[in-house]
Amino acid sequence: ADFEKDLRIFKRLFSDPSFKPDMIKIYPCLVTKNSQLYHLWEKGEYKPYNTEEAAELIVQIKKMLPKWVRTMRIQRDIPSHLIVDGVKKSNLGEIVYKKLKEEGVQCQCIRCREIGHRLSEGASINPENITPLKEAYKATGGKEFFLSYEDPENNILIGFLRLRLPSKKAHRKEINEKTALVRELHVYGPMLPIGEPGEGIGQHSGYGEKLLSWAEELAIENGKEKILITSGIGVRDYYRKLGYEREGPYMAKMLI
Repeated sequence: ADFEKDLRIFKRLFSDPSFKPDMIKIYPCLVTKNSQLYHLWEKGEYKPYNTEEAAELIVQIKKMLPKWVRTMRIQRDIPSHLIVDGVKKSNLGEIVYKKLKEEGVQCQCIRCREIGHRLSEGASINPENITPLKEAYKATGGKEFFLSYEDPENNILIGFLRLRLPSKKAHRKEINEKTALVRELHVYGPMLPIGEPGEGIGQHSGYGEKLLSWAEELAIENGKEKILITSGIGVRDYYRKLGYEREGPYMAKMLI
């Protein structure tokens, strides 16, 4: 394992437009018996990170994460008695977050700023601070807009939408140069049945509709005539109420 090399790889992951993923899982490599790595390890040709080294690397990675990426998971669930060498403690994520707290650093990834996580940490939200924010960046030949409603003062994320202006390499028949694509729409808060009004801040408080309306405006500003949504089956009726119809696997709406 090479700390500096791995750190450079992560820096490139979030700065090179060829990559820029929406989500990441961080799984430090482990040595288990009868694997190819085990044979290299036996010969002294490979040495994995120990718990402290892996935690420090992930702390440095968490410090550089952009606000549009979500840390999905840290560490695999592998019983410690099967691990010959590497991270043997099962609470690596807890160690990482403790280190960040000791350093006074707040990770800016989506997961660390979600309203539920922030409130459980003792943060409070001021409804008057909630602001629409936009960040644009290029990724894999297209242009991405990360639209969000946040309380910036308390570093709390209410909801977000990913809008993509696809590249010319988009291969679906539903997508052409006049199409924009909503890849993800997510509002955080207590889960409620679809259509049931929410109380306070979070789901069913109108933020999803506001984000979608904003995305439609941006699509028109960028010369698009149609918008597609990658939608789960259970929320298709929600989009139908907002003027969308089925088109292949998507929900679609003509903008002009």
